[in-house]
Amino acid sequence: MFFDQSVYDIRCEWGEKGISVLAPVCDILVIVDVLSFSTSLDIAVNKNATVYPYSWKDERVYAYAEEMRAEVADRQNSNGFSLSPGSLVNLPDKARLVLPSPNGSTITLAAGSTPVLAGCFRNCRAVAESAMTVGRKIGVVPAGERWDDNSLRPCFEDLAGAGAIITHLEGTLSPEAEVAKILFENCRDSLIEKLRNCGSGKEKIAKGEARDIDLAAELDVSECVPFYSDGAYSRK
Repeated sequence: MFFDQSVYDIRCEWGEKGISVLAPVCDILVIVDVLSFSTSLDIAVNKNATVYPYSWKDERVYAYAEEMRAEVADRQNSNGFSLSPGSLVNLPDKARLVLPSPNGSTITLAAGSTPVLAGCFRNCRAVAESAMTVGRKIGVVPAGERWDDNSLRPCFEDLAGAGAIITHLEGTLSPEAEVAKILFENCRDSLIEKLRNCGSGKEKIAKGEARDIDLAAELDVSECVPFYSDGAYSRK
């Protein structure tokens, strides 16, 4: 197939469609949704949380959470837990959360039986090293954001986050993976500035969630590797 980058060890493609193309030809997939799903996962799973990804705006989420003996991390959460990374900093040990997300959850659920890790700037090296223990054929999938019509909006933060992970991977890079790596290397020293000034960062600041950007920009500070298995992310 033209778009599966299968002649290379390290592949990179966008979003839900990209993960469906890469899954059949990869040993493992790494999803990257910097603002905010994968950053939130790093913080929550580092506190030994079990996190269930769930489709966005599906009202059955509350029944599902009850079934899983978990609480929904959304703006109605009585403890203040939501998709915002800053809301999870004081998460209690071994919490159980259902985390609805329009991007990270969606592409996680599209991966099928292929193993999935969640990566971001915070855990880029740890996730890369973990992925390489599974196999050489690694697909890194920037989630992207959504336009108002629900179409994919490729975004700076997820491509740069993918590049941060790819920098630590060994093997031949597809041109798509190489572009992500080059972007990260070019902005490594101005990462916080770029995150604050990209479209997604400006949106976060306008919502009063500037702390999320600060947390997302912390580079290689975490050894946590969120691993998706049996419907949930937990620490690998």
